[in-house]
Amino acid sequence: MTVLASPDVPAPDVLAATFDEQVNDVFAPISDFITGIVFAAVPLDFIDEGVELPLIVVWLVVAGIFFTIYLKGFQFRAFGHAIQLIKGKYDDPEDAGEVTHFQALATAVSGTVGLGNIAGVAVAISLGGPGATLWMIVAGLVGMCTKGVECTLGVKYRRVYDDGRVSGGPMYYLSQGLKEKGKGTLGKVLAVLFCVFTLGGAVGGGNMFQANQAFAQAQSVTGGADGWLGFGAAGAVFGVVLALLVGAVIIGGIRSIARVTDKLVPFMAVFYVIACLSVLFANATEIPSALWEILRTAFSPEAGFGGVVGVLIQGFRRAAFSNEAGLGSAAIAHSAVKTNEPATEGHVAVLEPFIDTVVICTMTALAIVITGTWADESSAAGVETTSAAFETVAGWFPIILAVAVILFAYSTMLAWSYYGLKASTYLFGESMVVDRVWKLIFCVFVVIGASSTLDAVIGFSDSMIFLMSLPNIIGLYILSRVVKRELFGYRERLAHGALVPVAERGITPRPQGGSTAATTGLDGTNPTPPPTADPR
Repeated sequence: MTVLASPDVPAPDVLAATFDEQVNDVFAPISDFITGIVFAAVPLDFIDEGVELPLIVVWLVVAGIFFTIYLKGFQFRAFGHAIQLIKGKYDDPEDAGEVTHFQALATAVSGTVGLGNIAGVAVAISLGGPGATLWMIVAGLVGMCTKGVECTLGVKYRRVYDDGRVSGGPMYYLSQGLKEKGKGTLGKVLAVLFCVFTLGGAVGGGNMFQANQAFAQAQSVTGGADGWLGFGAAGAVFGVVLALLVGAVIIGGIRSIARVTDKLVPFMAVFYVIACLSVLFANATEIPSALWEILRTAFSPEAGFGGVVGVLIQGFRRAAFSNEAGLGSAAIAHSAVKTNEPATEGHVAVLEPFIDTVVICTMTALAIVITGTWADESSAAGVETTSAAFETVAGWFPIILAVAVILFAYSTMLAWSYYGLKASTYLFGESMVVDRVWKLIFCVFVVIGASSTLDAVIGFSDSMIFLMSLPNIIGLYILSRVVKRELFGYRERLAHGALVPVAERGITPRPQGGSTAATTGLDGTNPTPPPTADPR
């Protein structure tokens, strides 16, 4: 009680600090244990001292490599048709679903593009050098295939209700897809685990961490602790405003979220890319040497084999952690699309890692490498490194970065609120009570995240996000033949003219074939599945 009476520290600040410390003390042992397992790394001292290989990165990247080989580089052949799909050329308003291909893509991208594209890339380059950029791009290209696989399954095994609402994602293809393979019990267990991990990730990494970093950036560019966001309750006030903005959108469900993200995501992506290009143009004379440095250090002979492996690991790690390929989260968003062809979303989804990693992460990396801020030991690795790169344009330019961080954080929260909702309804049933309670809880945690420093809780929730990949990728391997039939059958019909753009159909009946998600019953089964062409 004497502490609360201290004349030097305002009582509300002490209470807040005490709350943070108490929660951290409770979660710290649990968080340390879980994160120690999830982010466990195998020391590669036989290659070079200090080189470690995180197992979770191996799990994610190997899945991408496997499906790239198994599906014969599907993601590269899918690119052109994916562009046609998001342009709406194959959109049929009569198809089951709630959102367009573009809206599904925008929602999923909004969930992946976040602070990791800004701060995480800076950390990867600071630790691995400029060469990490090349390996980050390679991992992003490989991850495109994993995204296509999980989103195809997300649509195939989704549930379409009588009122037009849709529920889909890994929990449904794990439970129903594995049941078809005679592994029903395993499927149910994996589905429940996936949902539990999703809830933890949605509350922490998809909510509190985003709110916390958004406030930190807003406070930083407004004068820090001495600025107009430096007063004691600023975090809580910022959190309340942010929670209201989030709540106003998520209350309307996926259709409302999609209407916002299909405008916000293109704007913020173009906004950030233009900002990065401004940095490049301001340092244009350094571009050739920076590009050479990226290529040289990616295969640096003087660093030895161990040095190359270290750079490769940093690049792969950043890509795997940034684009979420293999986590299964994107399959939840894509399952709401208006289509009767699951393979269409397999095509559209390959664009996500390309946008997230190959475009946005690479732009951040180039800005950092060209300005040389990655080698500045006076600044901490992270968003400060990227901010220093932006400052080479003008002293006020980091404000642009702060705006980007806040937009990225906001869009991420919108997407993860939906992921958490679908995990909740799978576990507790589809009802208005579950819907409203989850959305209220989510908004409350926005305020907590903005006004607290719950490091242990956020560390725990980050672990939950990556634990999502364990049940998900197990399911992807088991259902790999199902995916191959869907994708290859669809492309065969597309090549033979059985599938044409809506504008060319006229009065011709919609071509049949593939899995028709609209006929999926409430039990997740498909009572009258039409035939699907076998891949040859």
